[in-house]
Amino acid sequence: MAKIDESRPFVSVNIAVLTASDSRTLENDTSGDILVSRIEAKGHKVAARAIVKDDFDAIVAQLNQWCDDPEIDVVISTGGTGVTGRDVTTEAHQKVYDKEIPGFGELFRWLSFAKIGTSTVQSRATAGVARGTYMFALPGSNGACKDAWDDILFYQLDIRHRPCNFVELMPRLTEK
Repeated sequence: MAKIDESRPFVSVNIAVLTASDSRTLENDTSGDILVSRIEAKGHKVAARAIVKDDFDAIVAQLNQWCDDPEIDVVISTGGTGVTGRDVTTEAHQKVYDKEIPGFGELFRWLSFAKIGTSTVQSRATAGVARGTYMFALPGSNGACKDAWDDILFYQLDIRHRPCNFVELMPRLTEK
């Protein structure tokens, strides 16, 4: 069974948090706040935070800026992963990816099914890697952000997680 190996030293990673929304501000971005508090409580650094409109080009531009920043290891976005016309975060992420990590979305929906049933099919949560930076696109609900962090990212962004984790692969993400 997977576990945290407490005999290994913890390694903090730098994480940027992006909220895609036409209506959120820093004052009412509860999903972004949940991610920030969980990231910091775990011992990681919130390297950047932004809110952008549900606009494909604006989201792509922000993702590219952070993927080009050597001080950012991970980008977690919230919002815009549904099926409505304004939900373009999934497409923006896919435009930036060098490689997709399909297992993330699959696992997220599997875990979510236990909590919200068949409504999970409306989520287009996704993950990938771009220029050595991990990228995760989460739904905008508070519950989805909690579930993704508590049940997946908490473990995969901890180098002590066994049998394997995303952090130990970071030095090899850009190898040819």
